[in-house]
Amino acid sequence: MNYQETIQYLYSQLPLFTRDGPSAYKANLDNTIELCQRLGNPQHKFRSVHIGGTNGKGSTSHMLAAILQTAGYKTGLYTSPHLKDFRERIRVNGQMISEQEVINFVTEHQNDFDEIRPSFFEMTVALAFDIFAKQKVDIAIIEVGLGGRLDSTNIINPLLSVITNIGWDHMNLLGNTLQLIATEKAGIIKPGIPVIIGEHQPEVADIFIEKAKEEDSRISFASELVEEIRDQRSEVGGPDIKTGINEFLDIIVTRISSNSDLRPPTSDFGLETLDLRLDLPGTYQLKNVKTVLCVVDELRLQGFHITDTHIKTALSQVKNLTGLHGRWEILTKHPLTICDTGHNPEGVQAVLQNISSIVFNKLHFVLGIVNDKDISKILDMLPKTAVFYFCKPDIPRGLEAETLKKQAASFGLQGEVYSSVKTALKSAQQNAGENDLVFVGGSTFVVAEVV
Repeated sequence: MNYQETIQYLYSQLPLFTRDGPSAYKANLDNTIELCQRLGNPQHKFRSVHIGGTNGKGSTSHMLAAILQTAGYKTGLYTSPHLKDFRERIRVNGQMISEQEVINFVTEHQNDFDEIRPSFFEMTVALAFDIFAKQKVDIAIIEVGLGGRLDSTNIINPLLSVITNIGWDHMNLLGNTLQLIATEKAGIIKPGIPVIIGEHQPEVADIFIEKAKEEDSRISFASELVEEIRDQRSEVGGPDIKTGINEFLDIIVTRISSNSDLRPPTSDFGLETLDLRLDLPGTYQLKNVKTVLCVVDELRLQGFHITDTHIKTALSQVKNLTGLHGRWEILTKHPLTICDTGHNPEGVQAVLQNISSIVFNKLHFVLGIVNDKDISKILDMLPKTAVFYFCKPDIPRGLEAETLKKQAASFGLQGEVYSSVKTALKSAQQNAGENDLVFVGGSTFVVAEVV
């Protein structure tokens, strides 16, 4: 098989979450364990950092990978889902693995797939671990796919576990309360392995603290260790839309506190303040940067040589170093068109905060959503003054645009139905005035069609 035939084989033969939804989610680690055993357990042959959470884990993973490779470490990066090319999921020093590596892996292990019947995600995790082991990476950043406790990535023994935050997503699989969701995500906390929680959320903090005690794991909350982090600009979009939107986030960070009762004093973090320029301009990245800096501090304690200069250099070019797309990304400036992958209530709320910081006349909102989520919370928070362009992402799980329009109407949202995401975007841009804003989002799969 050539590369396209190989990918088509994987899509057609293996249970696929984007196609089959929850039925493709395996509520145990058996397949992953069996497949990796046949590969010689590659997950034990490299060091790793495990990153879970509801929102921000992708951005956090990419920022950390950028910093580590800038510091001179051969760095693997595993994330999901991909936007354009399957190989985006598995990178080494920012470069996607080759098509031939995918072909070779599938050809060599096709009989194993036929016997084990892993899901598409389970196969992909095994491929990533196999690649990282064969390429002898110094460290790999491994992003959790869904949940944590039963996620296929949860067979690694990392140097550090990270949970960014807890929010409402995949409730049909993880539970219908934040406490249940937090319990599933806390499943990546390992015996004796330090854990960093990005946000201290009172409703779920005790779950992490108790789990860490059970596992004898040192726990830190990044939001409490970083005393201050602020955007130096008064507005995300500048004082007037005609001047253009700033494509960087200029940040001042006050050094990490050393007097937290949640952990012993840290090593010297460097300067009293750290001036950073981040090429991921969404203001929600302020939370993620806190987490990233705390992870860097922990890695320093474990012997990694990472300087402030490494941090500054890496964060100013995360997109270039890692290939990250779809996070508050500017598609065009005339008309100003921005996309973002935020797709759950907390992610959408962060997007709306960014939108509110931009000066514009009218908002044109290209919206598409998947069909296996309760979207009432999202629809309830969307601006009723916007003009909506309803569309269906080009995946089997996509919610029909007409159905979305009807549900949106019950929340006072008005707009028309379009046959595709690209058609909706084209219409929105044609209808947009000189000082209007076009936003594209609602699903990672919608963004994948426009970046």
